[in-house]
Parts: sequence; C-alpha cells; structure tokens
Amino acid sequence: MMMVLPVAVALAQDDVAFTNYWNFQSFYNPAAAGRSKMLDIQGAYRMEMLGFEDGGQTMLIQADMPMFFVPKAERHGIGAGFMNDKIGLFTTKRMWLQYAHHYPIGEKYILSGGLKLAMLSNAFKGSEVDLGEGSSDELVPTSDVNGTGFDLDFGLRFERRNLWYAAVSVMHLMSPTISLGDEKLNQIKTSPTIYANGGYMLKFRQPQFSLRTDAMFRTDMQAWRADVTARLCYDGEKGRMYAGVNYSPMVSVSLLLGITYHGVNFGYSYEMYTGGIAVQNGTHELHIGYQMELNLSKKGKNRHQSVRWL
Repeated sequence: MMMVLPVAVALAQDDVAFTNYWNFQSFYNPAAAGRSKMLDIQGAYRMEMLGFEDGGQTMLIQADMPMFFVPKAERHGIGAGFMNDKIGLFTTKRMWLQYAHHYPIGEKYILSGGLKLAMLSNAFKGSEVDLGEGSSDELVPTSDVNGTGFDLDFGLRFERRNLWYAAVSVMHLMSPTISLGDEKLNQIKTSPTIYANGGYMLKFRQPQFSLRTDAMFRTDMQAWRADVTARLCYDGEKGRMYAGVNYSPMVSVSLLLGITYHGVNFGYSYEMYTGGIAVQNGTHELHIGYQMELNLSKKGKNRHQSVRWL
C-alpha cells in the first residue's frame, strides 16, 4: 500500500506467508535452529496468483545445524539463509545468521531461545514505471533505486520430544525503514510482526500412520492471518508420504502433498483463495529438504537420514 507523505513515499512491507510454514520453522523463529540435531537444508519456490501480471515470486534457501564442534553441541544451534521476494516492480532480499540455545528439561522437554541478525535489501525498478503520456510525479522514481538496512528477530520455543511444540517469535524487532536512492524521497518500512505457532502429532494404532497438525497466527497489530494444517502421514520402511489440507480463514484453502525419496523430501502445495479469485489463479509452492547427521566420531563418515515430519 502506498501513502504519499510531504517528503516521502512510505511502503508497508509484509512477510511471505508460506503454505508449508511448518517446514520452515527456523525462518519464522530463530529458536528452531538446530532442533533436529542434524544439518537441515530447506528450499522453497513460491509463485503467487497465477495469471496476474504482477503476481509475486519467492525463493528461499536456508540451513541450520547443531554446533557439533563445541561441548554439549546439542544445546547450541546455528543457521543461515537467503530469501528473494519479488512482486511487481519491488524486490526484497533478506540474508541472515541465527543462533539458538536449547535447554533440556528432564528427558522429554526442551526450552529454546534464539536470535537472528539479518541484512534487508529493498529495490524498486523505476526504469519500468509507466506514468502515462504527459504525466509526472516527482515522488515516483523513474530509475532503478535500492537501499539496505539491518534487522533483528527473537524467538522462544518449547517442545515435548516427538509429540508437540509451541513457539512465539517477533520478526523485525528493529522496525527498519529503508530509504531508496540517494535523494531518500522513497522509503519502505517493515513493522514488527508477532508469530505464535504450535503442532501436535496424533499417533494411531498402526505405527506407520500418524496425523500431524500445525497452526500459526501472525499479526503486525494492523492486520492478521491464521493458518491451520492437518497432514495424514505414512512412514514405511521404504519411504514416507503425506497428504493434507491447510485452511486460512478469510484467505484461502490449500492442498498439500509430499514424499521422501532416497532421503530427499519433496513437497508441493496449491493455495486457492476464497476472496473471489478464481481457482486457477491460485499459488503454487514447491519445497525440497534434506538432512544429514553430523557425527564426527565415525572418522568422517556421516549417516544420512531424511527430513523429520514435526
């Protein structure tokens, strides 16, 4: 949304709402870094509102792992990531490093806290602006402009091993305002956003089947979004599969599918909007994940294992 001020154009910047948010927990909450006790690599590509000329495109890649080179490595997690989000003439890039400390409570529970330090970059492709013949607006740049700033996230997470988790985080604690171009007439402001999410695994009598449920609520105190997800999972000797649905009130309904093949987890979702947008103009999201156990005691030989479900 654009708002003309006496000396600036201020733009609100929103975070990407991944349909597979449950699979990118350390993106929304740095306290999740290193929680799997393995090198965990995740990637995603999201194509929003197909058929619209200015539909968004987002690419994400991130990795986290325990600090295996220090004593009690399972208590320390580190991570890094990169995101490129493009919608219309605007592009947002975010690069980050993060740290989490995991404190075991008894044998079943873990309390975690984490920080994420990020570099935020915004760009506007003004060279492609078309104001119409004879029109002009000195507040709208007609050349390519960009700017950068620093950002900070904080999160807490509490889990019952392999059964449930609950987490809360705040992204954009520094509320960065990034000026575009040398004249600083255009600014993009990112407001702090609160995230609360959790999940539960319901086990069936047949041990290879389970129902995984997740939920997330987010707000910047001006707008909000909620997501509720349920996935029926099959964990067999030769592979894993899941199928599920995600519902976001007043926003969308999404279908989810996933499979693990040779230790690599492939996932796909299609988001259908409920606000009058046609079904064929929904959003595709692809994700791929891989985990590798880091065990230096085996003389450099690491045992590979597929991505965890919760």
